[in-house]
Amino acid sequence: MRGHAAACAAYGRLSARGIPLPTFLETVVVNTRGLVDARRAQVSEAQLREQLADAPAVGSFARGLSAPGMSLIAEMKRASPSKGAIQADARVAPIVTAYAAAGASAISVLTEPKWFGGSLEDLREAHATVRTPLLRKDFIVEPYQLVEARLAGASAALLIVAAFTEARGLASLIGEAGALGLDVLVEVHDAHELATALAVGAPIIGINNRNLHSLDVDLATSLRLRPQIPAGVTVVAESGITTRADVAALEQAGVDAILVGEALMRVNDPTTTAAELLGRA
Repeated sequence: MRGHAAACAAYGRLSARGIPLPTFLETVVVNTRGLVDARRAQVSEAQLREQLADAPAVGSFARGLSAPGMSLIAEMKRASPSKGAIQADARVAPIVTAYAAAGASAISVLTEPKWFGGSLEDLREAHATVRTPLLRKDFIVEPYQLVEARLAGASAALLIVAAFTEARGLASLIGEAGALGLDVLVEVHDAHELATALAVGAPIIGINNRNLHSLDVDLATSLRLRPQIPAGVTVVAESGITTRADVAALEQAGVDAILVGEALMRVNDPTTTAAELLGRA
């Protein structure tokens, strides 16, 4: 565990020659593009799009977060880059069934394989198991991945502002998602990224308390950025949420939903833990 964390901490530092090392986000985006290229070599985007006529029916992710009170996006993941294995042998069906029983408004399914131990098959299995709207959580940078998400049963896809070098690339994928019938959760980490998300008209903004360059976590990030988001935009706080006090502070600040993964994946009874976090126990 310590070795894994130390390796992650090295991202973004200088090499022995003084050359900046890639951050974690930069590294994972490069790796993701390689994986997408490999899948595209097997099935072209045009071939993939031919299957959209038979895409499964899905519920509304956005509508699921619009109910009064704090909404919960419960996350299915086997590992994380900062903590290593969380529940390496986790099976999708029992976990998403428990999340649905806990009253989760949506379920986030990690599909990134190298650092999070996920796959598109996890998303397909989740869709086959529950009716709860599903978020494909991955490092999505190409339309191909959005088509995959829709075909696998996702209601929404994660788009990380920091993964795009230009706002127009982000805006293009938001438009592509809409054309496919997908909602988008647009993730930010600081005021500059938030300004970009607002400029492209993101209707749902996730404030990630984890810096994806350094992997440090600061819950105050959500509290600091929330006042800068106008009415009418759904706000989701992500990462580092472990206690009822955390949730109460976020609710008091006007956050609409929380995305929780590790705190639920590390317990035997996620239903009870979810109820405790939301103050419903």
